[in-house]
Formats: sequence, C-alpha cells, structure tokens
Amino acid sequence: MARHVGQLSIAAAVLALASLAHGAVGTVVLKPQTAQAFDAYMRSAEARLESQGAQGLLWVDGSAERKRAVREGKVLAEPWSAKGEIGVPDGLVHDWVGACFIPGATLDRALAFVQDYDNHKLVYKPEVVDSKLLERRGDEFAIYLRLVKKKVLTVTLNTRHDVRYFRVAPDRAYSRSYTSRIAEVADAGEPGERELPPGSDHGFLWRLNSFWRFQERDGGVWLECEAISLTRDVPSGLGWLINPIIRGLPRESLENTLRATRDALLRTSPPAAR
Repeated sequence: MARHVGQLSIAAAVLALASLAHGAVGTVVLKPQTAQAFDAYMRSAEARLESQGAQGLLWVDGSAERKRAVREGKVLAEPWSAKGEIGVPDGLVHDWVGACFIPGATLDRALAFVQDYDNHKLVYKPEVVDSKLLERRGDEFAIYLRLVKKKVLTVTLNTRHDVRYFRVAPDRAYSRSYTSRIAEVADAGEPGERELPPGSDHGFLWRLNSFWRFQERDGGVWLECEAISLTRDVPSGLGWLINPIIRGLPRESLENTLRATRDALLRTSPPAAR
C-alpha cells in the first residue's frame, strides 16, 4: 500500500510539474522578421534541393562511411550544417537530413506507400494521431496531420501540408512538402479543446517543410528526407524546459519517420525480394 501511495504521489508531482511548466512557457507571436528570415533561408535551400532531386544526387553518396552504415540497415539523421539550427531574429531554423535503405522495395511501391496519407496515422503513431487526404490533383496532394510531440511537455498540433511529387526517371523521384497551416491545440482531447491562433501560441513549431528523395538501385530503394522547420528561440532561464522540444525533437522526429517508413515497407516486401 505504501509503495502504491508513493507511486501515486510521484505521478501527481510529475503532472503538477508539467502543468506548471506549460504555464511558465508563455505564448509568443511569430514576428514578420522571423518569418521573413525563414523564407530567405528556404529560398537558398530550395535551389540546392531542387537540383539534388532532379539530378538524383543522394546525401549518402557524399560519404563512404555514411553510405555503408545506411546500406547495412542503420537509419541516419544528421544536421545539414553546424548543429542543425540557425539563429534568426526571435526564432530558430532547424535543418536536418536523414536516410535509410529498404532492400527488396521498388520505387513504385515506395511512392504508393508514402502517398497513402489516410493510413499515416497507423504507420507513424504515436507522433501522428490522425491523418487525412484532403485533396489530390495528379501528383499534388493536400493533407491534414494531427501531430503530438511529447518530451517534458505534450504539444498537439493541427497541420495542413501541400505536397508535390516529381518522377524524373524510371528509377528516381523526389517530393517537396510545405506546411500551409499549423495550429497548436490547447486542452487536446478534452471536451473544450480549442486551437490557438496560428503564429500566436507557444512557438514549438511554426513551419515544417520537407524534401524527400527516392532512388531505386542496389536491390532496393534509397530514401532520404531533409526537414527544415521554424520554432521560437529559447528564452533565458527556461532552457531545461524548452530545449527537449525545440532542439531535441527535429532529429528524433526525422529518425522516427524514416524508421517507420523503412520498417513498414520491409514488412510488405514480397518474400522473394528480401
């Protein structure tokens, strides 16, 4: 009984701390200069990424060690430069790139899988708790994802993404995905849950753009993703609370997404192709 009471006390303390911590963060407003700095960063990154995708250039090919690790089954995620984050006025830009290899997979099957957006909530849980294809016109998709990011705090976001795929060769394709709306959800899962105004929230995620490269070779599919996001900066004195979400989740989310994609495609590979 004493042990049970002790466990309840610890749980109550953790919940109380989380509640106090969430209140301590405070809401912030996405400032025009912050958004403009992110857009400027994206313009330079887009030129590079479009060229890589069209030419079939893979990040893993830039390092023999990196390529070998991925070919042997490791999921890699690394900062594109420096520490993976770039300071902008009142914000941080996070730029991470990762890769995995799916033996036995084909490009057609990989594309069909990632374009099955209604089932992303089954593949990418617990980070994606709901997903829906809103509209499709050829190779252009509008999709809805409800994201849950959990570290010290739990953050729930309703997001809309515009995605376009480019099939540049029988064995190569790339895609680009831009968030058109991100709204943080207060009291998620409760009867009174509500969306905070986009850009006037806790600043855990203001933008999330991703660029995927697919290449069929070496008896499988090489899959790469570069994810570029915008968040608030870290307020003085709250680094212990903000850092796990602001600085920890970009890499973790990318690794989890690549791993879940690889594992799901491996499960559906024909036995003879493995």
